[in-house]
Amino acid sequence: MRVILRTDIEKLGKLGDVVDVKPGYARNYLLPKKLAMLATPSNLKIFEHEKKRLEEKLNAERFKAKELAEKLENEKIEIQVRVGEGDKLYGSVTSSNIVDELAKRGFEIDRKKVVLDKPIRSLGEYQIPVKLYPGVVATLNVSVVKYQEEGDEQASQGE
Repeated sequence: MRVILRTDIEKLGKLGDVVDVKPGYARNYLLPKKLAMLATPSNLKIFEHEKKRLEEKLNAERFKAKELAEKLENEKIEIQVRVGEGDKLYGSVTSSNIVDELAKRGFEIDRKKVVLDKPIRSLGEYQIPVKLYPGVVATLNVSVVKYQEEGDEQASQGE
């Protein structure tokens, strides 16, 4: 099925490209979300009129994503976790934990945009990529540290 893309879609094409996709993908995903329109002669004419407005909208979204990426690059997230013997984590740190910590700092990011190959299972410093927009990737500094209760902090500061 041939469709005209109304936005940039990673691994498929850019705004205005006419691409062939499987009918189910077009019918169930691209068309309902208004990411594409059927490539008919009349739709091609309609799209030419709509293209400038869509490009301006995409440029504005890309600009916002770049601004957010700059802010995220300067952030350092610290996630406290409970550990057992040998500093082994109980459970793991996932993209949801990172997004929750970002939300506490005022960043609203979808957890699917945080790219973790596998959950973090040990203490340390990590550089986590965050795909904010096609072509805009921020690197987030995440520290996974031992959880300290209030009493433990005061005892260690008093020494």
